[in-house]
Amino acid sequence: MWGYVGRRLVAAVPILLGLSVVVFAMMALIPGDPATAILGSYATPENVARLNRQLDLDQPLVQQYFTWLGNLLHGDMGRSYALNRPVADEVFERFSATLLLAGTSLLLCSVLGVVAGIAAAVRQFGWTDRIVTFLVLIGISTPSFWLGLLLIMLFAVQLRWLPASGMQAIYGGGDLPDLLAHLVMPSVTLAVVATAVIARLTRAAMLEVLRQDYIRTARAKGVSERRVIYRHAFKAALVAVIPVIGIQAGFVLGGAVYIETVFQWPGIGRMLVNAIATRDLLLVQGGVLVVAASYVLFNLLADVAQTLVDPRLR
Repeated sequence: MWGYVGRRLVAAVPILLGLSVVVFAMMALIPGDPATAILGSYATPENVARLNRQLDLDQPLVQQYFTWLGNLLHGDMGRSYALNRPVADEVFERFSATLLLAGTSLLLCSVLGVVAGIAAAVRQFGWTDRIVTFLVLIGISTPSFWLGLLLIMLFAVQLRWLPASGMQAIYGGGDLPDLLAHLVMPSVTLAVVATAVIARLTRAAMLEVLRQDYIRTARAKGVSERRVIYRHAFKAALVAVIPVIGIQAGFVLGGAVYIETVFQWPGIGRMLVNAIATRDLLLVQGGVLVVAASYVLFNLLADVAQTLVDPRLR
């Protein structure tokens, strides 16, 4: 198992390197000059040239990339142009907020999706199956940012039950109830599409398992239906469901970019949007690499969990 994990981690290195090259090239192709964006109204030709020299932005792009890569291998992500602070400090500070939002959403979509998929498969062609199928279709078809705006209009503006934005109240907040109140709408919005996908694939996996001969044998031997469903069928279907949850973890993490913008959540997604607007190259690269590394880690954990559940893979 440890050898398998080590091989997967080694295989992720060229992926991250390739991603860093793509992000660097895309940022270089964006029109405009970072020094001009930083200086604003003070962007005279002399000041721009001086700042470019200070930030090593006057060097060829290839040299800039390899300089950044060498610093990264020594644990230094560089310094943010716009924020004037280490990139690593800003990225990991924001990533903790994103991890809280994405982790809550992943927990919601995993539990709700699996339960809904099992309920639909057990009662195939019944009202439960029809309702779940209809809700899955609505969930997959609904744009997350539009759903977020609807939730804000309903629960924040009309009913005033939940706060509309931020991670905590400006005055008198900061405790756990305040955090949970701010977390409800963005986590639900982020989890809707993933819940629908997991429910749909869980239903398909359960239906396939329920048609197997050993399930019919268990029922013929008098095993209770609850035991057949949860002890035999669900355990076998879980082998196919775990990779889906791992993939959805990556999509949830990526979807946090626009959900954080809608709800003004102070996470890494909102940070990346602001960094791209100001052409803060080092901050964008650091944030994208952390998100990409997290995606690789989520998929690795899903593969390990699948191996532990299915002894055939071992």
